[in-house]
Amino acid sequence: MSGSAQGRASGIEVRSIDYVPLNERHGKLWHLGPLWFMSNAQIATLAVGLISITGGGNLLWSLLAIVAGTVLGTFFMAFHSAQGPQLGLPQMIQSRPQFGYVGALLVWLFAYVQYAGFNVFNSILAADALHTTLHGGVKPWVLAVTVVALVIALVGYDIIHKAERILTYVFLVVFGIFTVGILLTLHYPAGSFDLGAFKWTPFLAQFGVVAGYQISWAIYVSDYSRYLPPDVTVRKTFYWTYFGSALGGIWMMVLGTLLAAWAGAHFETITSIDAAGDKIFDGFGAIVLLFAALGLISVTALNMYGGSLTLISAIDSVRRVRPTLSVRLLTLALTAALSVIGALAATAHFLADFNDFLLLVLYLFIPWTAVNLMDYYVVRRGHYAVAEIFNPRGIYGRWGWHGIISYLVGFAVMVPFFSVGTLYVGPAAKALGGADISLFIGLPVSALLYWWLTRSLDVEAEARLARAEAAELERAASEHREP
Repeated sequence: MSGSAQGRASGIEVRSIDYVPLNERHGKLWHLGPLWFMSNAQIATLAVGLISITGGGNLLWSLLAIVAGTVLGTFFMAFHSAQGPQLGLPQMIQSRPQFGYVGALLVWLFAYVQYAGFNVFNSILAADALHTTLHGGVKPWVLAVTVVALVIALVGYDIIHKAERILTYVFLVVFGIFTVGILLTLHYPAGSFDLGAFKWTPFLAQFGVVAGYQISWAIYVSDYSRYLPPDVTVRKTFYWTYFGSALGGIWMMVLGTLLAAWAGAHFETITSIDAAGDKIFDGFGAIVLLFAALGLISVTALNMYGGSLTLISAIDSVRRVRPTLSVRLLTLALTAALSVIGALAATAHFLADFNDFLLLVLYLFIPWTAVNLMDYYVVRRGHYAVAEIFNPRGIYGRWGWHGIISYLVGFAVMVPFFSVGTLYVGPAAKALGGADISLFIGLPVSALLYWWLTRSLDVEAEARLARAEAAELERAASEHREP
């Protein structure tokens, strides 16, 4: 039986947090483009483009903030993507070399909350879109969306890639028509394109939320590149991920800003999309919403898949887990159940809750992405003893104090710069008129502190150990034993 066949059962993916051996590597590098394009090109992303408009900014500066935030935030997430083919591991398990076998639970807890949170918002939007077009009630559609997403996530990696490619082609047609129609039929308030109407606070709020939204994908990316062969280059992996995600994100966020500027105080995601679509021709709004629901189901599946991997990683830090299909099914089911409970219990204040959630995601993952990327590209330069990542008594230790200290310090220095709506505005943010520049504080502090703390690491010794363990790692993974 081939290694690829051993990694699956009846077409269902078996592997989860374990290393993917070389004889199971497959896929094409360009598949990352449509996967990350479509992951971003859905109407939950559209809602990210509303912050500046609803905060008093004009249309032109809102658009510029979206482009600038996307350009910066996607830069970090795309560099995470290049780790997958080189290490053959999902994203969050790679935190162990920085945070330790047990210490990585710190970031995994936050990651799991993110997966669950995004799924709540995605399933609510999808259910609302389906109820608006097909009726039947929002709650039954929440259940239906979750079940379909669960099945996709269970089948796993390959079907997720294939579904996103198909949806990308349909998106280009449906949302291409929708976008052209919006540009030709909608009218905007006076001053929408006035360069002199710049306002610092809504611009930075929009920039920060967009950058945070893009950075929030960083915890996913290696999950969907880890089956690629390691001879794909870091540069090309970066490009396909970067441009796919950036183009999908900018497209949808710009649509959100255009719709919010047109609808004004009457904006509501589902009804405004429906109304704008019907301005193109009667019934087109329903077509857009139905396709949008499919996109949201696909990204809900991504969240369940990543949430399952994160949950298995967390459990394995407390009690060793042999990655099997039954473990995948159990953790997927739990993740789906939590999403349903959250969606059914969610309040009606969708937009405000979503904005605050995005900011919290930004705050929690800025220090992590700084530490992880500094470790991979500067400190260890991509060389890890992969088998040791699964060894509780291995060289990476139970507690990685270099990473934990860098994370906590980076987060702490960001706190005065936080600006989370009515929840909390730090003293530094108040002094800046409510503007949030915490991103520019946490990133360099965490990264530079981690680099300084790890100057004495014997990276060459790790590389020698990795070479010594490589053959056994491949054998154990191919036989589906623990690494």
